[in-house]
Amino acid sequence: MLRIAVVTAHFPSSGEPTKGRPAYQTLRVLASQYDVQVFYPHAAYPSLFKPKSRTYGGLDANFSLPDVKAGYYDYPVLPMVSRPFNGWNAGRVLLPHVRNFAPDLIFSYFLYPDGYAAVQIGKALSVPVIVMGVGSDVHSIGDQFSKMHTRTVMREADFVLGISEDLRQRCVAMGAPPEKTRAIVSGCDLSVFRARDRVEARKKLRIDPASEAIVYIGRMDPKKGLLELVEAAAALHSARPNLHVYMVGDGPDRPLIENAIQAKDATGYIHALRGCTFDEVADWMAAADVATLPSYMEGCPNVILEALACGRPVVATNVGGIPEIMSDECGCLIAPRDSGALAAALASVLDRTWDAKSISAQWGRSWEAVASELTEIFTSVLSTRKAKANAR
Repeated sequence: MLRIAVVTAHFPSSGEPTKGRPAYQTLRVLASQYDVQVFYPHAAYPSLFKPKSRTYGGLDANFSLPDVKAGYYDYPVLPMVSRPFNGWNAGRVLLPHVRNFAPDLIFSYFLYPDGYAAVQIGKALSVPVIVMGVGSDVHSIGDQFSKMHTRTVMREADFVLGISEDLRQRCVAMGAPPEKTRAIVSGCDLSVFRARDRVEARKKLRIDPASEAIVYIGRMDPKKGLLELVEAAAALHSARPNLHVYMVGDGPDRPLIENAIQAKDATGYIHALRGCTFDEVADWMAAADVATLPSYMEGCPNVILEALACGRPVVATNVGGIPEIMSDECGCLIAPRDSGALAAALASVLDRTWDAKSISAQWGRSWEAVASELTEIFTSVLSTRKAKANAR
């Protein structure tokens, strides 16, 4: 049986149980066919230096999710100071554990530091390495050291994947050999995300069945276009008194978003709600008249795939991989940072009649499809490596 070591922190943990859900869902499918184990490199900061913007506390080593084996391993870091060495350090800590697993290949989500660690481990064990860029690790690298190491990963990995064609092209521009790259778009659980009755979903969530419901699900982050969404909703509300916007999510910027809502005197119709469980996302999508994601940047956002699988139209920005998964048949694309365009698009979509089953049937993509495409790459890379070894 093929043994796959997955080196990534883009995966759920006790500290961030919803992080890396797409990776988890894909690996669940792969684990039903192969021997898969996740090796999670956890950035462990000294107590006096823990960043305030994220959860960097200790992880529960016994945390587990169904169907996928995972181990969590601390590697020491210092803010800013250790960044150039984080990939090397993570690889050093993980190497003995991966060696004991004796993988046939190594797969990694997130290019630096995770992918860098994977490449170093692959060299030490003489096994091929496939890496996948998921978004911010490609289009918003924070410093020159990380950019330099990310370029190294793209050059030295056996194959480079992106979750959108946009990300794949960015990887090529940064040095990945074009013939060793491919885009593999994410999927969703079609048994959970499917066309459902809107009235029943609203009853469950206690939403007025007569309201016009706009739903955003994600981080409470201005870069997700939430300040523009507040502006757009305020502009629409006088002409559409039944309009309600539901922002579902958590994040350190919640006070900023809530202050913007209060400044517009809009707390009666713009609702900043806490994050929901995975299963509740489908309820919110089913309850929506329209889902929205007015982000400044994205990879291939699962929330849009989930909305479309639920048969709900989407208003989103034309950034990253979003145009690859949307068309006029399922919603509207606009430029980012434009609250006026956002308001106009939301009004247009709300005024149009949509066929939920048609949207769902056209845009549904399963995790099995994603895993199948990954398996093709794994098989090809292993065959290429074997052929090169036999030719020596």
